[in-house]
Amino acid sequence: MNHPAVSNSPLSMQPDGPVSDYAGDLHRFSCLEIRGGNRLAVYRAELPGLGAWVSCQPLQPATRGGDLYYLSVCSQGSISRVTIADVAGHGESVSEVAERLRDAIRRHADDWDQSSLVRQLNDGFLKGPVEGKYATSVLVSHYAATGELLFTNAGHPPPLWYRAASQEWTFLEDATLYAEEIADLPLGMIPGTSYRQTAVRLAPNDLLLLYTDGVNESYDSQGEQLGLDRLLEIAGRLPTDSAVSAGEALVAEVAAFRGTAPPADDETVIVLHRNSQPAAPPS
Repeated sequence: MNHPAVSNSPLSMQPDGPVSDYAGDLHRFSCLEIRGGNRLAVYRAELPGLGAWVSCQPLQPATRGGDLYYLSVCSQGSISRVTIADVAGHGESVSEVAERLRDAIRRHADDWDQSSLVRQLNDGFLKGPVEGKYATSVLVSHYAATGELLFTNAGHPPPLWYRAASQEWTFLEDATLYAEEIADLPLGMIPGTSYRQTAVRLAPNDLLLLYTDGVNESYDSQGEQLGLDRLLEIAGRLPTDSAVSAGEALVAEVAAFRGTAPPADDETVIVLHRNSQPAAPPS
């Protein structure tokens, strides 16, 4: 399959300030645009072939959290990349890491193969000014024409995948024949760590739900953790008609589980919905 060639065009950078506090706002991505950060944001988005919903909720009273996310589109409008990361620590100290992540995504915006991006991120964390800083992360790249999805998981909670054909939710996990390799560790732990990338195909009306561990590690008032098994059970009750309805329902379910217990960590959720009809490339 032929994918877009590398372009030297500049990438449009959206500021990392507050994006919106209203989920009804819709942002349509243009070619060579990157949007995200670590501040409060709730909004809908349109990417090539995908509908998206974003909720980034830093732990109060911080204005910037340890959760980072970025959405970007390549120069020819055919490849979208979504990145979600959880950096060790909270608050203003994460800003340097956020800038490094954004710059790396910008440089690799036209690369379908994302392994070099992940290696650069790992080396960047190790060489960064904050000693001992590391992050878990999931990177996904979606090719609008075919629904192909490349994903790499660096020690992050596994995304949830809804397959419309079977009407089932499962965790999106990669498998390898090289279990002895040092692979998929959190970014910044070991120099030269190898990261796998796995290809799957999103069918029309499939959903992909990415989240940070503030979601699955939520606690109720009795001190019981939500956990991945219960999160999968919750996913089975979510509406699946759109990214917005699935995302809003998940956030509500997690809040209901917590009850009177306050959030204990940043919580970020990104939901992607593959369109039933191919979308025209952005201008």
